[in-house]
Amino acid sequence: MSRRGWALFLAMSVIWGVPYLLIKVAVEETSPVVVVFVRCLVGAVLLLPLTLARGQLRPALRHWRPLLLFTVLEMTGPWLLLSYAEDTLSSSLTGLLVASVPFVAALAARLVGDEERLTRVRLVGMGLGVAGIVALLGFDVEGIALLPVLAVVLVVVGYGTAPLVASRRLADVPGVAVSSLALVATALVYAPFALPRIGEVGTASTRAIGSLAALGVVCTALALVLFFALIREVGPQRALVITFVNPAVAVLAGVLLLDEPFTLGLAVGLPLVLAGCVLATRRNAPAPAAVDAPVP
Repeated sequence: MSRRGWALFLAMSVIWGVPYLLIKVAVEETSPVVVVFVRCLVGAVLLLPLTLARGQLRPALRHWRPLLLFTVLEMTGPWLLLSYAEDTLSSSLTGLLVASVPFVAALAARLVGDEERLTRVRLVGMGLGVAGIVALLGFDVEGIALLPVLAVVLVVVGYGTAPLVASRRLADVPGVAVSSLALVATALVYAPFALPRIGEVGTASTRAIGSLAALGVVCTALALVLFFALIREVGPQRALVITFVNPAVAVLAGVLLLDEPFTLGLAVGLPLVLAGCVLATRRNAPAPAAVDAPVP
């Protein structure tokens, strides 16, 4: 990847590794549906004025079909399904399932005729990434239920295909416009469920409100803008390799900020994740140029 690509990749790895910590703080005092609604609302309030000021709203709405598909696959569907699944599944198992997103993205790309092939080196990198996640989180199979697992599988399909929709069908639409409209749509879907409980925010502590604000400003508005830039810089398959790093960042945040123990799994898993990311994001070697046969 280019230097810009690596900068965006590292930024996204950190930004989307932090929400685990912020959500844990926020849900202690507010319900999950309120957390998601406020997150979307804050992100929309920040990005929609930019979309309007740049005159991008009407051009973006011309692509309303792929925009709606992206919204359902990336936000509206996954956030509802994850909230449902995590009531039953452990965070470790959920993290392991979500870490399969790059494989789904690679398969989806092949099915739609993506020209970039998945080399052995990149497959090895993905394998190392999964092994690192297993070491980091452990494979906690307690409390497994079929429907929650199927819910996370649908989340993985959504996360694996949404960037492909963005790169192929929304390439001409600025990322800020796509993000703002998707956030508005998702906030409207959640509003009927969140508004009756919105008073929870008024009684929450400064710590919880700060977590909600950080989720909306940094982990939603800023993150989506950077994510679109990352997709357009390195492609959807490489962009989704961040799902290997996000759990590692979450574990490190727990160690540094919540005084969680530095385990053997962390010592072994983190280097595997980092090595896997380097290999999985490696550019394919250019095909050798054809040599013309000598003219007799």
